[in-house]
Parts: sequence; structure tokens; C-alpha cells
Amino acid sequence: MIPVTTLAGKKVALFGLGGSGLATARALVAGGADVTAWDDNPDSVAAASAEGIRTGDLHNIDWSSQSLFVLSPGVPLTHPKPHWTVDLARAAGVDIVGDVELFVRERRAHAPDSPFIAITGTNGKSTTTALIAHILKSSGRDTQLGGNIGTAVLTLDPPKPERYYVVECSSYQIDLAPTLNPSAGILLNLTPDHLDRHGTMQHYADVKERLVAGSTTAIVGVDDSHCEMIADRIERAGTKVVRISRRQTLADGIYAEGAKLMQASSGTALPIADLTGIQTLRGSHNAQNAAAAVAACLAVGVSPEEIRAGLASFPGLKHRMQPVGRRGNVVFVNDSKATNADAAAPALSSYDRIYWIAGGLPKTGGITTLAPFFPHIAKAYLIGEAAAEFAATLGEAVPYEISGTLDRAVAHAAADAEKDETGPVAVMLSPACASFDQYKNFEVRGDAFVSHVAALDGVTMLIGSATGDK
Repeated sequence: MIPVTTLAGKKVALFGLGGSGLATARALVAGGADVTAWDDNPDSVAAASAEGIRTGDLHNIDWSSQSLFVLSPGVPLTHPKPHWTVDLARAAGVDIVGDVELFVRERRAHAPDSPFIAITGTNGKSTTTALIAHILKSSGRDTQLGGNIGTAVLTLDPPKPERYYVVECSSYQIDLAPTLNPSAGILLNLTPDHLDRHGTMQHYADVKERLVAGSTTAIVGVDDSHCEMIADRIERAGTKVVRISRRQTLADGIYAEGAKLMQASSGTALPIADLTGIQTLRGSHNAQNAAAAVAACLAVGVSPEEIRAGLASFPGLKHRMQPVGRRGNVVFVNDSKATNADAAAPALSSYDRIYWIAGGLPKTGGITTLAPFFPHIAKAYLIGEAAAEFAATLGEAVPYEISGTLDRAVAHAAADAEKDETGPVAVMLSPACASFDQYKNFEVRGDAFVSHVAALDGVTMLIGSATGDK
């Protein structure tokens, strides 16, 4: 745990007592803050009270006496409308922050030179985060991995000079971290997402920009116009920028040339890494992830030799293009983390013949952008609320059935794929949707897929358990 000592003796209001919110409350109390915590869920309030955390309805506190208001990132700050606690804090002139902001304040107070890599982007950030942490750990460095990837940042070990932090940041977390200042900040890409919480694409991009604008070294993927403009803008403002690309040759930066990563300076490029044969980094999207990881690790002092060794031994990310089982010529692939169409595209582009399980809670735009990959799809098995919408998009281009539930989709896809004699095929869960219509989160959805695959006759599992662990 990282005790929040910078608020010792001060009154702090906190709203949101889920996983990260409860961890934040514990860290505040451990650091000596005078905390009043609340949640709209009575069970969460009861759990916090049982731990000795003081709880109280934030409608009834003296907001003028509060030094800070800590908001969990899942609670609306601006759109579709601010949460009622936000209105109360703003009316009293109380600053509103989240757990990542508390972390950066503690780092600044106790170990400002500890290497800190922060990663954001619409797609690819979890793989990039995990890859960077793996490179650092495999080189023998004291590495702390957390943030949006699933480990609350304040549950990590406290900052000290030789401790490396690798933190995935969602747009919600960045929005609540006004002094975010990584040693190396990564912005991979930007496509429309979470607009229900940000209102417009411009506001979403503005929030993401803050992470790299505050970085000592900003690493920006320049294959989309939003990020290209951000790179130019923050460079003009004086930030050191390293551009990365999977689609274009760069005069300066790191770019992909097939499976090779090239490091360019003043128009001269030399290979710095080769991804050939690394199955967990297949596809051009992973070339971008790897390029960002290479740039970040170089920025914090990792040698090219250490980076290459880490790339070669990367085990991959759970729920992201993860081969989980095999039966005959059929491989079963868990890509549950693909929660929008852009995130599903890499997996659909990486296999030639796919029995595709898709659907859930649909995102803006549906799957229309995936039309170039439809020729790869032997048949689609549609589940959840998006089934009818996706069926209309597929039309006559792709054979499909509305399976409704994941267990039926797995059973039917596996049976059809087993009869396919054209060569190696994939039964793939790559939903292009959020999970919340049928599952708590994409992890639970992915674990369910793995369990359904494990229950099939004759399947050899490629992972250690039905929960998807390597």
C-alpha cells in the first residue's frame, strides 16, 4: 500500500467504495487523513465501515472544511451530467481528484526521480502496459504494475528512487489527475470511445492529451490525425516527443518495417528489435505496442539488449488474442478485451478463417468498420443486446446465427469449425462490445469463454486453468 501522507491531518471527502475506491480510502486513512467516505450502494458503505473507515452521507458534511474530494473514476465527472457529489464539491470550491493524482503527489513528495511510465490510448494500452512491465521485470528491476489494468495504483509498494512504476491510465483517471507527470508518457491512438462520459471526441482527445503534455518524454502514435496534432502541439510547447508508427516511415522516432522495429534519427534508421516469431506480438497493432514499449524503456534507461530479451519472452496478455485451447485444426482464441470494433480488428486481421463470436452491449458505430475483415469470417455467432444490430450489418456478406448466449455460441461455433476441412481455423471470442449486458466485465466474460471451451470434448487446453491464467 502507498499511504497518502500528503493529506495527513486534513479532511478529505471520498465517493465510490468499489475496488479502487476502497483501496483509496484505506491508503488515505493509513496516511493520516481525516476521511469521510460514501457510496450510493449501502453494501459498499457497510463494507468500508466494517474496516473502520468513517462513512457518512456526503449530502450532510461541511464541504467548506474539506481539503480535497476524491472521486472514483467510474463516477461521472462531466457527462452525461456531473454526479451530485461533484456539484457539491464545486459549489464549495473543493478540488476534485482521483487515486492516480494521489499517487503522483506521493511520488513527488517521497521519490520524484523514481521512473514512472504512464500509458493511455483507445486501444492497445493494456498490452503495452503489460509488455513494458515484463521488460522491466525480466531485466531485474523493481517493477510495480497497476492502474486501469486491474490493480489499484495505491495498493502498490511506496515510491523509492530505484522503484519503477508502470501505470495504465483510462481517460476517467486522467481527468481526475491534474498534475500527472510521468517520466515517460504514452498516447497510442485515439478513436471514438466513452463519448457517453466525455460528450464529444474533442473533449475525449483533450483529456488524453494531458497525460503526454505533462510527461518528461512523450511517446505518441502518429497514425491518426488526433494524435498527430497532439504530438505537434506539445512539441511546440517544449515537451520532448518520440513519435511511433506502424504504418509510415519516420525521420525521427520508432516505426515498424514489417516485423522489424526501426529507430530513426535525422532521417537515418537502424533496426532496434525484430518481432519475427514472437507469437504474443503478432500483427501490426502489436508492432505499435512494441514500438511504444521500446521507446518508453529507452527513456527510463533500459538497454536495447535488455529490451530485446524482454520482447522475446513476453507471455502475452490475458483476454487479448489469447490462444486458450486446441482441438484438431481448430484453435480457440479469447479476445474478450476487444470491447469495440477497433479493438476487435487486430484479432480479425490475424487469422485467415474465423468462426467469430461477437456481441454484447454495443458501442457507437457498431461493427461497420470491420467490413474489410468479413472475408475472413466463415460464420458469426451473435450474442447479447447487439445481436440484431450486428446481424443487420452482416446482412448477406457473412453467414450468421443469433446464438443469444455465450455457451450456445461456443458449442455451435466449435461444432461447425470441427467440420471445416479448409485448413487451420479459429473459434474466436472478439465481441466488439462491452460486456455489461450479460457479464460484470470483460474479464468475467473471457473466463466464461475459457470455461466453455474447457468443457468441450477432446480439447487440449493451452493455458494453466479454466480461468485463463498462463
